[in-house]
Formats: sequence, C-alpha cells, structure tokens
Amino acid sequence: MIDLRALREDPERLRASQRARGEDPSVADRLLELDSGRRAALTRFETLRAEQKSVGKSVSKASAEDREELLTKAKSLAAEVKEAEAEAGRLAEELAAVLARVPNIVEADAPEGGVDDFRVLETVGTPREFDFTPRDHLELGEMLGAIDMERGAKVSGSRFYFLTGVGAQLELALLNMAMNQAVAAGFTAMIPPVLVKPETMEGTGFLGEHADEVYRLAADDLYLVGTSEVPLAGYHAGEILAADDLPNRYVGWSTCFRREAGSYGKDTRGIIRVHQFNKVEMFVYAHPDRAHEEHERLLAWEREMLDKLELPYRVVDIAGGDLGTSAARKFDCEAWVPTQETYRELTSTSNCTDFQTRRLNVRFRGEDGKPRFAATLNGTLATTRWIVAILENHQRADGSVVVPEALRPFLGLDVLEPVNAK
Repeated sequence: MIDLRALREDPERLRASQRARGEDPSVADRLLELDSGRRAALTRFETLRAEQKSVGKSVSKASAEDREELLTKAKSLAAEVKEAEAEAGRLAEELAAVLARVPNIVEADAPEGGVDDFRVLETVGTPREFDFTPRDHLELGEMLGAIDMERGAKVSGSRFYFLTGVGAQLELALLNMAMNQAVAAGFTAMIPPVLVKPETMEGTGFLGEHADEVYRLAADDLYLVGTSEVPLAGYHAGEILAADDLPNRYVGWSTCFRREAGSYGKDTRGIIRVHQFNKVEMFVYAHPDRAHEEHERLLAWEREMLDKLELPYRVVDIAGGDLGTSAARKFDCEAWVPTQETYRELTSTSNCTDFQTRRLNVRFRGEDGKPRFAATLNGTLATTRWIVAILENHQRADGSVVVPEALRPFLGLDVLEPVNAK
C-alpha cells in the first residue's frame, strides 16, 4: 500500500514507477480522482450531519407553527446525510480496492525493463575450468546417494524429491551455518509457522498477480508460505515498536512451498525449481530513513555466505518489471552453474520500504512522538538450491565433492564420496 499523502504531493513518482514496471501509469490519476472524491464526500457528509444536529436541537425550542417545517427539513437532511455517508463509503471501498492492486514504488536508481534487463553490479570469482567433463548436480547427487528424484515423484509427484544420506546432512549443515552467521551478526533466530491467515499473506503482497504461485488450504482458509518473510512480516502486525530497538532483525528457518505455476517445462531436472524446499531468511524492521543502508548490509551478509562457500557469483540489480509487488529495489546474487554455463539465482534481498507495514499496521514512534510506519527488508541466506552450486563447483573427476572449508565444521566431512557407481 502506497502513501496517499506522498502521492498527492508528487504523483509523477508513481507514474515513473509504473512505467519502470511496465504497468499503467494512469493509475496515479485514478487514485487521485478517487481520493479527491472520497474527501469531498466526507466533507459533505460532515457538513450535512452538523446541520442535521443543529436543526434537531432547534425542533424542541421551536414554536408550534415552526416545528412542522423544521421536522420536514430534519427528515430531508437525514436522507441527505445517509446518502453522503454511503457515497463516502463507496468511494473509500473503491479507493482501497485500487490501492491494494498498486505495487510498491520502484526506487529511482533501479533499472527499467523486464526479466532480462537487470544490471550486473559486480562479478566475484572466476568460473572453474575442468580438465574433465563435469557432471550436473543430479548425477552427482545420485552417485553420492544424496538426491532421489524418482521416489520423490512416486510419493508426491513431479518437482518433489528426497534428500538422502549426505544430501540431508549437507542441507542441515548449510542451513545451520547460515543461522550461525546471522545470530553472530545480532539476528534473533526464529522458526515461524508455515501456515498463515489470508490477511497476513495479503499484507505482504503475495496475493496479487502471483497468487497462483501460492498453495491454499481452502477447508481451513490458510496459506502455505513460500518464504518465512510472510510470517515474520506478520509477527509485529498491529503493533507500535520501540524506536530505540530498531532495526529489529530476525532470521527465520522454514520449509517453503511454491506451486511454480506457469513454469512447466523449465528446470524440470533436479532440484533447481521445486515445490518444496528449506530456506534461511533474514527479515528486518528498520527506520525508513535508514532502510537503504540496511539493504546494503543484507546484501553484504549474503555475499559473506557465498564467499565462505567458495562459489563464483555475480551481483545483479533487478529491473522494475521483474520486481515483486512489495519490493522497491532488489539485488540478487547468482552463482555459476558449470553444466549450464550460466549464473543462477541463489540469494535475493529486497527493500520493501513501508509498503508491507502500511498493510499490516506496523509502526514506531518518531522523535516527535507520532507513530510512523516502519520499513521492512528481507534477504536469503541459504536455501536447498545452494546444494546445486556446491556440488557442481566443487566436484572431482571421480564424482566426489570437496566440502568448502567453512562448511566442514557443520557437516563433519571434508569430502563427499560416491556410493553409487556411474
């Protein structure tokens, strides 16, 4: 939800944002029209109601000859008040409906365009040159006894899998390493619920254009989360936070669920694009004036994890047309996947400004004592998909995989050895 007061002061900012997203900029004018109409209707309602009260008081004091006329006027005013109130309510509902569909305002420095129009900010490390033909992560996972797609499909359907043996151990080690890093940086560890109410899912902006990606349990009217960002955003809903406590930093470990609607035929091999995965997610409530600096910190923590795992990667600035509904700016870190000879997203960090907190009513008291909406930010610190990059980049000719040194204390192994011949 965007700030109507800011829209009145500078409607061109929303128009520019809509153009950057490839959306209709005229929505700014529609919002201004509805807002103006609603305020005019409210003013008319309040004026008529005041007049109605005044006439009502006059009736008891009026003479018999004037009372009939005043009663007629009072009856007419009552009808006008009811009509004005209904009009103000109708316009308020229409304004709220349009507002709910408007995405967050894109930061001015974000690239314009769609999914292929990102800006590469930095490339870190050099992709490894193999003196053998590298295997992809699924072949390696099967040799290591780490990934079983066939039985995952048998039990649950396509895009499901089992992590087995060292595969399960590797994921736990990776996620524990991420949690350990976040806690050391001052984050509060959280294991949130993975089922949330509609108002929580709606409040975070996930029931807009990407609602078909979300699993819904109709019988219970609950949603399975695709990221712990959702329950962590709802954690302080309806609260006023202590300004001195900001930023409030949480790190959530959760299983995540995504329908992957519209992605049929894409990344069907292995565990790159699946319906269920585990993720460690950083989530921050920050002072809105310091959200940009906090965004840079989240990106730095993501890069620290990638550096520890000795992965070549690049940092990209996502274009406006590829941003989620809630994000004003997003940076992704994409790791090199040798067998695909390309970079694939491993982390994403978004500055959602006050978009989610306006919907969820999360505020803090400013220096003047007045409540202000906080900013929210999120950032990935590890997911199941990271296993793809770890296996492929650190493989050896015999199918074994060298464990990155920083991960060894969490896994208890230096090398993953094949258990199935290929």
